[in-house]
Amino acid sequence: MNINAYWRCCLHQKADELKTYFHENAYINWHNTNEHFTVDEFIQANCEYPGKWDGEIQRTEYLKDTVITVVHVFSLDKTISCHVTSFIKFQNDKIISIDEYWGDDGLPPTWRKKKKIGTPIR
Repeated sequence: MNINAYWRCCLHQKADELKTYFHENAYINWHNTNEHFTVDEFIQANCEYPGKWDGEIQRTEYLKDTVITVVHVFSLDKTISCHVTSFIKFQNDKIISIDEYWGDDGLPPTWRKKKKIGTPIR
């Protein structure tokens, strides 16, 4: 499976094409919000999310039957920016499960700024 093509479908909210990447009994977990989705529910949540989106894969790690991706996802109007780490498990070149962890991008909290610890990554 082409992980870059999969992510392009997700980012551009192409529901019909997105479904072709999944095994019919696959499931998706969004741990930050404690949500478990069927494929159809995941596609609905992803493709009906308000606004237009884009992003870039920043890291990809390949294991035996799992691909781990880190993707910067942002709205085209630049009002929302976040990162998602996805553990995508495959069987016969189809996704059978995804465990995702989403985080909003933002500034460090005030208490860390006051301590003057850490430096910008970029």
